[in-house]
Amino acid sequence: MLNAPLVASRLGYPDLSGLDLLELFAFVRPAQFVVPTPKGLAHACGLPEPAGDETVPLLLQQAAEALLAMCERQDWAEREGAWSVLQSLAKMRWPWAPLLAARIVRPERAERWLFSRLPEWEEAPDRPQPAQVTLDDGAVEMRLAELTGAGAENRPAQRAYAREAAVTFAPRRREREPHVTLAQAGTGTGKTFGYLAPASLWADQSGGTVWVSTYTKALQRQLRRESRRAFPASRDGHPAVVVRKGRENYLCLLNLEDALQGGFGGRAAILAQLVARWAAFSQDGDMIGGDLPGWLGTLFRKRGITALTDQRGECVYAGCPHYRKCFIERAARDSAQAELVIANHALVMVNAARGRDIAHRPTRIVFDEGHHVFDAADSTFAAALTGAETIELRRWVIGPEGKSRGRRRGLAARLADVASYDEDGAKAIANAREAAEALPSEGWLARLQENTPSGPLEMLLSATRALIYARDESGGQDAGYGLETEAAQLDGPYVEIAVAAQEALEALRRPLVKLALRLEAIVEDPPDWLDGQARARIEGARGAIGWRTDLLAGWIALLGRLGGSPDPDFVDWLSVDRSDGREWDVGLHRHFLDPMKPFAEVVLAPAHGALMTSATLCDRSAEGEDWESAVARSGVGHLDIAPHLFAAESPFDYAAQAEVLIVTDVPKGDIAALAAAYARLISASHGGALGLFTAIRRLRAVHGRIADRLAREGLPLYAQHVDPIDTGTLVDIFRDDPHASLLGTDALRDGVDVPGHSLRLVVMEQVPWPKPSILHRARRAANGGSAFDDRIIRARLAQAFGRLIRSREDHGAFVVLSAAFPSRLLTAFPPGTPVTRLTLEEALQRVARRASPDGASAPANAAQEG
Repeated sequence: MLNAPLVASRLGYPDLSGLDLLELFAFVRPAQFVVPTPKGLAHACGLPEPAGDETVPLLLQQAAEALLAMCERQDWAEREGAWSVLQSLAKMRWPWAPLLAARIVRPERAERWLFSRLPEWEEAPDRPQPAQVTLDDGAVEMRLAELTGAGAENRPAQRAYAREAAVTFAPRRREREPHVTLAQAGTGTGKTFGYLAPASLWADQSGGTVWVSTYTKALQRQLRRESRRAFPASRDGHPAVVVRKGRENYLCLLNLEDALQGGFGGRAAILAQLVARWAAFSQDGDMIGGDLPGWLGTLFRKRGITALTDQRGECVYAGCPHYRKCFIERAARDSAQAELVIANHALVMVNAARGRDIAHRPTRIVFDEGHHVFDAADSTFAAALTGAETIELRRWVIGPEGKSRGRRRGLAARLADVASYDEDGAKAIANAREAAEALPSEGWLARLQENTPSGPLEMLLSATRALIYARDESGGQDAGYGLETEAAQLDGPYVEIAVAAQEALEALRRPLVKLALRLEAIVEDPPDWLDGQARARIEGARGAIGWRTDLLAGWIALLGRLGGSPDPDFVDWLSVDRSDGREWDVGLHRHFLDPMKPFAEVVLAPAHGALMTSATLCDRSAEGEDWESAVARSGVGHLDIAPHLFAAESPFDYAAQAEVLIVTDVPKGDIAALAAAYARLISASHGGALGLFTAIRRLRAVHGRIADRLAREGLPLYAQHVDPIDTGTLVDIFRDDPHASLLGTDALRDGVDVPGHSLRLVVMEQVPWPKPSILHRARRAANGGSAFDDRIIRARLAQAFGRLIRSREDHGAFVVLSAAFPSRLLTAFPPGTPVTRLTLEEALQRVARRASPDGASAPANAAQEG
């Protein structure tokens, strides 16, 4: 079979098991891309595509034979290590092991263990600061012409964009006054090469490093591919282009070793062996969005992938036996020598806020998908004092307790040599461990629900939970959703509990600060035993301790404001997080009213230049493009500088290529009518539909009602939060099959690039109103009331519409199932796009006509409204 968990889900038979071809593919062709469908497997194995469903069983047999036969070929590139891994898999009774055993010959020499085969990274000297370079417009245009090629179409807007982007790379004139460019470039402008041209030219002339920051992993993959034209493969023995992500994205070799040596059992142990196969051939060890197949973890149901990464920041750095081969350390060192670093918004901000090495902070940054910078800053500079966060801090300080296993180690174990050498350091570690006893421990949530909290922090969380339920005004409706209340009008007993919790956190912060100072003193006046590895381990510990002390300081400040006058810069609230009717966290939250204030101070102020670019950077209202809101959301106002502004319209003919259909007769709240509308629209379009929902519950309800009906018509339907497949793989499947359709939520509204016939219909269930949270209410009041809401909605509509037309050859319809769609929101769509209000029957005729062979390229006969 192919993809057993998906087949089991579709059949309603969860215990289904057998010979899964994806597992065989992961063994034979590790680190190779394949779309996990019959068609995708056929392409990967060099077999003809299946002509129909009736030919799929034969294809699966042929694919199995092709993969098994690969193991007997002399040119099998992934032979090394296969025999050894197979012996381990055979002991685990992996179903494919007997079939592979007959095909893989035992090597004449014993195979090296994975951890001895991986290459070691090497230290490199610090690079000098970049030369002071101002780019010439003519040189920028010449570089752009080299990148696009001799046969490329003439794009004046792209050339103008590249010239404007070049300003970002000039040396700044005064401290804290970076060159900031806000560039709105419609889809099809060619903005990627538009900024890679001056970026590569500046890196070449100055010897510096450019960082390109994205919001989605899909764009990171695209940038890695397209940057090959702009940058050499390597420079002075180091890769010229490096992808950087957070530590939690990379394989932790110490976790893998623990899993291979008995830390994993059952099916998870098989997963560990297949990940070991991949690790030997991976380009960079990136497990989330890299060359590890996204479907691999979902084949094993319990998703053991995350257990093989450093999720909790527990790295022991040079204390790890695999430190010199670590994928994370290699990426960090390579990025210091690279010409282009492809990162994400969160990593850029976290590195700027917590990074200890000022010399390696980026000075020229391109924020692609710039409309998401505000949201990324909002998450980065927030504080969340919750049960889940505090128990993780306890585990980091204390280490394993009770019957817990694994390689987790507390501060005392990680810094045993320091404790034995430095008396003050040992005392600080002991005091920190004692203070951490006040933090929530295993079973904290059950104790809260039973009203039996233990310790000052659990008492605070219990009081918070009780207060939220006391203030709940929902009447018990929507019990599956979270609850929240303002951190205001708090009575005396609650404030007293908060003060006790604050004192407990301060009691933990003080010894951690003292320990950091002792570690600094050891590094500055090193003892005889402090070799290079010990120094690196202590430096890593200093960074981890600094992060935790900052975290504690944020929590302490949050508690310190309770009961007093509110701080106008912040929004504070209390929450109970729930999912499917089950509580999973309780806590207190603090967000900046304007998160671009710390962003401007931490990220923009130290930089020389920053380019923020997107197809939806500024709002488009009836009065035209609203640059005022874009400038406000860029953070430049907090530095008192004026940004460069640039705009280029999309070159697409939206009047001929697309139309917006607002359906007026699907009753709001009627799930049966909503599901029927989706089914009929997908049928009329013969698939190729992207359905966008604002609530997971409605998505699941609609999918459950229509999936079987569409399957009988030969139209596969996939869905986020339903199918046991990661989002990236769902998009790959959707892109690969023009008859498939995909339902999803916010993650599919932005960053999904499916050009061509595979995406010809986008359906939104309703207007994407902002969630009426306490944080949103505060920002709404501070930013113009309903006009603030309208800007958010128009941005979401523009992003969703942007999925539809990705090239000059694309055609399609954008359908909104909302009778009360406000006309003031219609400016979200590109100028010239036909907009029509009509019944579902009329919409079905339009969609069907576009889906027909002769209707796809015909201009829509619709009048522009609004």
